[in-house]
Amino acid sequence: MGKITAIKKLKRLYRVDLAELDQNKLYVCEDTIVHFFLSVDKIIEDDELLEIQRFDQFAQGKSLALYFLSFKMRTAYEVKKYLQEHEINSEQIEEILTVLSENHLVNDRAYAENFIRGKISMASAGPYQIKQKLGLKGIANELSDEVISEIYTEEDQIDVAYKLAEKLVRSSGHRLTLHQLQQKIIQHLMNKGFNYSVSSIALESLELSSDEEHEAELLYDELEKVAKRYNRNYEGYERKQKIIASLLRKGYDYSDVERALRDFTFEDDN
Repeated sequence: MGKITAIKKLKRLYRVDLAELDQNKLYVCEDTIVHFFLSVDKIIEDDELLEIQRFDQFAQGKSLALYFLSFKMRTAYEVKKYLQEHEINSEQIEEILTVLSENHLVNDRAYAENFIRGKISMASAGPYQIKQKLGLKGIANELSDEVISEIYTEEDQIDVAYKLAEKLVRSSGHRLTLHQLQQKIIQHLMNKGFNYSVSSIALESLELSSDEEHEAELLYDELEKVAKRYNRNYEGYERKQKIIASLLRKGYDYSDVERALRDFTFEDDN
């Protein structure tokens, strides 16, 4: 048993001075002061002291969580991790998450719905990438699959994929042949989280066409670069095969490469 001898307001907490107890100071939040009607000269029993400490950690943890949530929506996993970093014990964390969930301050389904709608609105990602990102935030795969199927229709996916493909054409189309551009679009969309079917439909919707003269210039420019590299260590047939292999890896058509090589003059042929 002990007695409160002083209560002092600090920057964020209150310091409670105690007499006749092994622990002669307590640092508690305002909620704890109010909840237990703490005041100078109040007598604190040993079991009540333990209850005060337990409640205070819950109150401080809840306050931390509310502060964390004040900036933007968070998942239960994110809140839990934040509280762990602030040394709130696991039992209190679970209690805090329960209270937050009951008050709809933490709701993983609502978070997933908001996240997915944002990605659709910004036209920035396909369903597989969204699922992966939600997983990193602690959203269960089953919940992600369920919400994605409800919100992200195939029509929406094709629309977003088309916008991403269109953007890629504007930024890279002038530097690539039609075949290279088509390959790049499919790969880009699949990397963004769309399946092959949706990626292909988006590509077909672009109705791209080739410019033979421009593509011939691109191939010849690339041939000059590759030939200069292989001229140093190879010659004859071996050099030709190295060049062909390199250009094929870059997405050029074999027949076009052969045609360009027939008209190409190597430095040592001069």
